[in-house]
Amino acid sequence: MTNGQDGGAAQGYPHLETARAAITLLYQRLSADGIRSYAPSVAPADVAFSDLDDLHLGTQRVAEALVQQLRLPEARVIVSFREMTHAAHVELTSGPEYFIELNNRFRTHRRDIGAALAHEITHVLLHRLGIGFPGIHDNEILTDTATTYLGAGWLLLDAYREHGGQSQRLGYLTPEEFGYILAKRALVFDEDPRVWFTSPQGYTSYTKGRARALDDEQRPPLTTAGWAGRRRYAKARRHALDHPGAAPETDSPHAFEQLPDGLRVTFPCPTCFQRIRVPVKGRIRARCGLCGTVLDCDT
Repeated sequence: MTNGQDGGAAQGYPHLETARAAITLLYQRLSADGIRSYAPSVAPADVAFSDLDDLHLGTQRVAEALVQQLRLPEARVIVSFREMTHAAHVELTSGPEYFIELNNRFRTHRRDIGAALAHEITHVLLHRLGIGFPGIHDNEILTDTATTYLGAGWLLLDAYREHGGQSQRLGYLTPEEFGYILAKRALVFDEDPRVWFTSPQGYTSYTKGRARALDDEQRPPLTTAGWAGRRRYAKARRHALDHPGAAPETDSPHAFEQLPDGLRVTFPCPTCFQRIRVPVKGRIRARCGLCGTVLDCDT
């Protein structure tokens, strides 16, 4: 797990498409009902760590809470501390015991132990489920995304802090990307994670990510789309009718295709990002076959 310190944290959404693909993969492998079984998120009280707590007993308590949150009842996590470059490391074996090493600095930065453990224990979950992407970096993005979407990743965003020109962040996603995925989860589970943040920078990043997540809910052909989006959609629809087989606009999330039974439009589900195909025939209701979200559309 990466351990960003002593510099400006990366900003923006450079990993957004990989994170969206990770959400799709989670729904494909866990199912919509399986995803919903991860409610509610881990509670702040369950992962709180006081300086007065015994280091090893407190660490084991937090690890057990995260194992429970991530539905790993048969996994036993044993945590130790040592000097290392990264924030944490886990040995992925067949289990049932998993050994996690934390950077020695967490001995005195105990408030962030839960964040470091959340990422590593999610590695265990994905390993046991056989879920992964090709490539180490994409797999780390998947792990951050799964940690967040399955109810433990708000800890990683809360570990993002800036003070006196220095910054700290844990994980591979940017703060805004963590906020985006956390907001996606909040929309599905009807949660409000804003009350959990102790980091002002984490809170701000969540609000930025939430605005981006809400924008997904307001794109055509959804009826919630704004006037400008509807106008661009109508223009693209006319072009598709006048030029069958023409390539869609490269920056457009929706695409048209002419089939024997008429024009159809495909677009990503705003919840799981599985592409949905519906006929172009005015107002209709579409149901995502992957996550079950029902969408009001004006095609």
